[in-house]
Amino acid sequence: MCERGEPLSTRIDRFSLRLPLMAAPMSIASNVALVSACSRAGIIGCFPTHNAARDGGLASWIDRIETARHKHADHGGDPAPFAVNINVSRHKPAESLAGEIAACRAARLPLITTNAGDPSELVKQVHDWGGLVIHDATTVEQAEKAVAAGVDGLMLVCAGAGGLGGLLSPFAFVPRVRRFFDGIIQLAGGVATGEGIAAAELLGADMVCMGTRFIATEESGVVPGHKRMLTEVSMSDVLWTDAICGISANFLRPSIAANQLDPDHLPPLSHTGRPTLPPGVKPWSMVWSGGHSAALIDTIPTVVALVEELERGYLSARQSRTR
Repeated sequence: MCERGEPLSTRIDRFSLRLPLMAAPMSIASNVALVSACSRAGIIGCFPTHNAARDGGLASWIDRIETARHKHADHGGDPAPFAVNINVSRHKPAESLAGEIAACRAARLPLITTNAGDPSELVKQVHDWGGLVIHDATTVEQAEKAVAAGVDGLMLVCAGAGGLGGLLSPFAFVPRVRRFFDGIIQLAGGVATGEGIAAAELLGADMVCMGTRFIATEESGVVPGHKRMLTEVSMSDVLWTDAICGISANFLRPSIAANQLDPDHLPPLSHTGRPTLPPGVKPWSMVWSGGHSAALIDTIPTVVALVEELERGYLSARQSRTR
């Protein structure tokens, strides 16, 4: 395990992480088992609130993960913190947002990630209990607005990310944002190795947010077929399209074809901007997502085994830089 504060950036040193890494908040995949396993392995796990809404509610999930963390600590472990992802879209009911913030406040969670809107009001409340806020951005303009809202960090979602992503190269996006932002920067998109985490640091990021690689783990909440497909596809099987969920995202071509759709001739969106899929076909649960890093996935390990592998690659890459 890496020594405290070395080589991790001082911006994230407060989290005492084994690696500068967060498992991305993903629909279906990010369940209690995955987030708890990430904590035991020494990295940040994160889940979107809508996952919990389908299974006991947010307060229940927080309690279950906290219980797992305390149990690990009682047995001599050093569990990492976890985060909750809150959608702050203006279309979200105010009472729903207030309830989610209240559940996180009750647990005094140290980290909240946000997406899809203006995080200004949430930032004030999270700062009130001493937590930090990291907001998604796919463009420089979005990053600038989030910084103006007072966020502590930015998750820069770059080209190649699984599911909802961006189109910018991390080689330009991260350094450009670092010019005006001295807070936490997470690089998201296309990273599946320890060497990739080390490379993200060289670009100016503090840590990586890794999604697709954690879908293909034993603890992930997706169906076995999705995990297996991630070990079988090539990079050309990853398709960027808005036809599946109404917003441009990366989906796996074999999964699209398995649902009686032609990946090369997908139906256009309706006049309201909604997808026009065959009856019964649902994005995410039936049409599966995955990023460019799927081409690097060959196994379906436990989270602990995966983090050990990532750590070896990360430390090797850092050592090679100092020779």
